[in-house]
Amino acid sequence: MPALVSSLIPAADALRTYQVRSGDGVPVEVWEVLSILTDPRGRRGRRYELATVLVVALAAVIGGARSLAAIAGWAGDLPRWHWPRLGITRRPPSLSTIRRVLLHIDPEVVDAVLHAWLATLTPASSRWRAVAVDGKTCRGARQADGSRVHLFSIVDHATGAPLGQVNAGGKDHEIAAFAAVLDRIDLNGVVVTADALHTQRSHAHYLHRHGGWYAFVVKRNQPTLYDQLARLPWTQVPIVHRTVEKGHGRRETRTLQLTGVRAGIGFPHARLAARIRRSRTEIATGEHTEEIVYVVTSLGWPDITPAGLAGLIRGHWSIGRVAPAHCCAGAPSEPGVRLSPHPAQASVDRRSG
Repeated sequence: MPALVSSLIPAADALRTYQVRSGDGVPVEVWEVLSILTDPRGRRGRRYELATVLVVALAAVIGGARSLAAIAGWAGDLPRWHWPRLGITRRPPSLSTIRRVLLHIDPEVVDAVLHAWLATLTPASSRWRAVAVDGKTCRGARQADGSRVHLFSIVDHATGAPLGQVNAGGKDHEIAAFAAVLDRIDLNGVVVTADALHTQRSHAHYLHRHGGWYAFVVKRNQPTLYDQLARLPWTQVPIVHRTVEKGHGRRETRTLQLTGVRAGIGFPHARLAARIRRSRTEIATGEHTEEIVYVVTSLGWPDITPAGLAGLIRGHWSIGRVAPAHCCAGAPSEPGVRLSPHPAQASVDRRSG
């Protein structure tokens, strides 16, 4: 992480007393957060505060703008009574001003500050906080070489708020992005959930070293670990949690078995293993499907209940299904600039090249 980003995160953290206001538009507090950024423009001829231009762009993208011209048009249509809330004093910034700011601002710095601020607005539980890491390829957003942007993000389980993201450069590079994105948050007392791709020994060591825990899904991409878990004496392990749900024309039953594995498998820092059986029946046709999923976690018996672990895994799957809303961008029409509709990414993610 660049030194400048690291120096700005404590400043954003100091703004934790600001609260997001209900109602339409962008909260005033976002302007305050962005005011800590260094303006890359010279002082001569500067008519607008940097934060004003960024907040206008952010609000416009949230409102559906997908190009610099659309942002300028959105700003020009703002009623005068709305100007003070966005820091506008005389008239909205022009297209040339918006273009100049977005092409020269460091997107990594803006991204880090906004995510650090969002993290202060997402309270953790008394024992630990759960976050998911997940990657998604953005719809419409492309880099200078024509390849699609693939963002790897941290999302808070409780609120769905994004806490950090990096451009992974593609699905094949997500493993390398794991530590890069998690370096952006304090992992003490944090449980990280991840798909089977990230059930890696290096990831387990990384989280343990930084004071965090993990709950990883295990599939056949880790054949040795998968076989070890499958061979555990599950017939002797009782079902400790069960849920039954009806909806969308089907009935779904989930059961969870949980056992200690501190000395039973070779995965680093693993303390518990779970087997989750998902049975689904289509009510109209009677068609029945069943899936067994294994989970390994560094949490121990004193740290989590069976219902709590089931909630962690269910929460991760839910976040994985909705993640595109957090990271996918609209197609830009302006060379060199990528726009995204999420508040923590809007309008300031510049293409590489």
